[in-house]
Amino acid sequence: MSTLSSSLIKLDVLTGDCDAFLLAAAAKRINKFNKSTFFCFDEIEVSRFKLDFRFEKADILRLKSELRVPDVLKMPNRTEFSGLICLCVMLRRLAYPNRLSDLQKYFGFSPQDLSYIFNSMINHVYDNFYHLLTSLQLWWLSLEHLKEFSGALVRKGCPIPSCIGFIDGTLHKTCRPTRSQQEVYSGHKRSHGLKYQSVVTPNGMVANLYGPIPGRRHDSYMLHESGLLDKLAVHLGGQEMYLYGDSGYPLHRSLITPHIGNQLSDQQKLFNLTMSKLRVCVEWEFATILKNCQNCLYECQTSKYFGVKPPTLEEYLRNQNLN
Repeated sequence: MSTLSSSLIKLDVLTGDCDAFLLAAAAKRINKFNKSTFFCFDEIEVSRFKLDFRFEKADILRLKSELRVPDVLKMPNRTEFSGLICLCVMLRRLAYPNRLSDLQKYFGFSPQDLSYIFNSMINHVYDNFYHLLTSLQLWWLSLEHLKEFSGALVRKGCPIPSCIGFIDGTLHKTCRPTRSQQEVYSGHKRSHGLKYQSVVTPNGMVANLYGPIPGRRHDSYMLHESGLLDKLAVHLGGQEMYLYGDSGYPLHRSLITPHIGNQLSDQQKLFNLTMSKLRVCVEWEFATILKNCQNCLYECQTSKYFGVKPPTLEEYLRNQNLN
C-alpha cells in the first residue's frame, strides 16, 4: 500500500464514519482470536480424539452439553472463543502434561490466550459441579446403591459384609517452595506437595474429594478437617455401613482399619491381606469430576473388576436417575 493511500485511509477514518471503522476493527480482532489457525474440530480424524482428549468425538459433544459450556466464552481480556474449542483445550491439557507452548502448536492460540481459556474452563466446571465431589446427597449414593456396593465387595471376598467403599489420601508432589517449604514437606514421602483425600466406591466413581491441605499434615488430620465421617453418619441414617482405610486412619463407627500389632492371629492377617487387595482400587481412581465423566462413558478398571456399573454421563452431571 502506498504512503498516499495510507494517508487517505487515515484521513477518511478521521473525517468519516469512525464508529463503523472501530466496530469493523473490533470484529476483526475477535475473529483473529476466535478461529484457530491449526485446530478444526470437524477435520480431526475420529481415531485421534480418544488419544488426544481421552474422549471420543461424539462424547465430547455430549460433554459440552452436559457441562453446560456456552457456545461462546468471553475471556477476562474481552476476547471470545468457541465453547467447543475451549472444552477441547481443557481436555487436551489434562489428558497429558502439556506446556502452554505445546498447546500453542496444537491449537494456534497464544500462550496467554490458552491460559485464559484453560483457567476459565476449570472455573466453569468447578463453579457448576463441585458439589458432585463434596456432597453425599447424590442419587447414586442412595442406601439402595450402597447395599449394591457392599454386595459387590462381598462377592469379591470382602470379610466386612457392609463395606461400601474405600478412603485414602494422596500427595501430589510439587517443587520445593522458596518460602515456608516445611509447610508442604511430607516426611513420610520425603517430598514436597499438597495432600488430598478421596473416597472411591466399587462402581469406580470418586464419591468425595477433600483438599488440598499442606503436605506435612497426616491423613487422620485431613479426615478430621473434612468432616466426612459426620456427614456419612447423617447420610446413612443409623445404617451399619463402613468405609475402609489404611492404618493411618482412626477407628470410627463408620470407618474400619487394618489390625495392627506384632502378634496378629492368622485370621487377622488374612483379613488385612484380603482388604489390602481390595483397597488397591482407590489407588486406581484418584481423580476429579472429568475422570468420573470418563468412567460414566467408558467404565474404568474398578467398575469392571467389581461388576458395578457407574451412572450414565447425564445421570451423574444432572444428579438424577433418568431410567
